[in-house]
Amino acid sequence: MNAKREMLMPGGGKKTVSSANRKILLVDDDPAIRRMLSRLLTEESYRVLTATNGFEGLEAASRAKVDLVLLDLNMPGKDGWDTFEQLSTGNPLLPIILITGRPDQLYLARAAGVGALLEKPLDYGKLLHTIYNLLTEPAEACLARYTGKSSMFRYAPPANKEVLARLTCSGLSGWGAN
Repeated sequence: MNAKREMLMPGGGKKTVSSANRKILLVDDDPAIRRMLSRLLTEESYRVLTATNGFEGLEAASRAKVDLVLLDLNMPGKDGWDTFEQLSTGNPLLPIILITGRPDQLYLARAAGVGALLEKPLDYGKLLHTIYNLLTEPAEACLARYTGKSSMFRYAPPANKEVLARLTCSGLSGWGAN
């Protein structure tokens, strides 16, 4: 299966992009999440490499050219922030999506130049849309974000309504998923 998605371009045109041969590195210590996300991404025709921690993730990224990284923050050994720093230092144009159940990471992620922050429980539609957007993002936009210049930042709060209510009360809901 060769999944293709249409993207609206400025001026009303459409661009079709294929997920075939796009390689995603999934780094998460939870085997259930790795299985579930691997299956979802494979069904979308992405090639998926998995790693159980930051050390394995860095090793996998050094062995194979990957197009995007899904990176959990809360892992034993080398955590997600350390792994992000090493991955992005070696390749600042590599799109990295942080996935986490850890609260209060929004401002850190924005300041670090992360491509996107998605909080668990994940909204799979938003995840796929975010992957697509980052894979089709111009290099200049990625570099602007990484160097702290004005740029697009994608944020998806947890799908759980109870957690969303707490975010709304703390004033973070206005940030949206830009």
